[in-house]
Amino acid sequence: MHDRAVDFRERVRDRHGLDVEVETFPEGTKTAEDAAAAVGCDVGQIASSLMFDADGDLVVVVTSGANRVDESRLASRLGASAASMADPETIREVVGWSIGGVPPLCHDADLPVYLDDSLLAYDTVWAAAGAPTAVFPIAPSDLEALAGATVVEV
Repeated sequence: MHDRAVDFRERVRDRHGLDVEVETFPEGTKTAEDAAAAVGCDVGQIASSLMFDADGDLVVVVTSGANRVDESRLASRLGASAASMADPETIREVVGWSIGGVPPLCHDADLPVYLDDSLLAYDTVWAAAGAPTAVFPIAPSDLEALAGATVVEV
């Protein structure tokens, strides 16, 4: 297992007292489509963690792989003039994870987390586990609670 996936699993155990079952896929799970194909689930069950810059403040949006985040809706929700994807270097520096493997929780910084309401339609969703080859299954309601997420329409 990739070192970053091991680190993620340990962080979840230390911070939340939960043992997550990380699964690895050598072919990679960088895109929602890749992850769904590797896991054998619907692309809507992929919980992609995306970082946005809203007027200089970073937020995490955990969205279904079947959806795109409406940046103007997000900015409005946050009371910001604009929201756009954060750059990869900032993401790595602030949350401690690199794009393609950013998990929905256990970040280095305490950032607001927003959860796509469409993920709640599933019993299980799959999220990145610290590396582009690793994912873990979780019930959306558990993800919401562990991440301290606010459920929103994206």
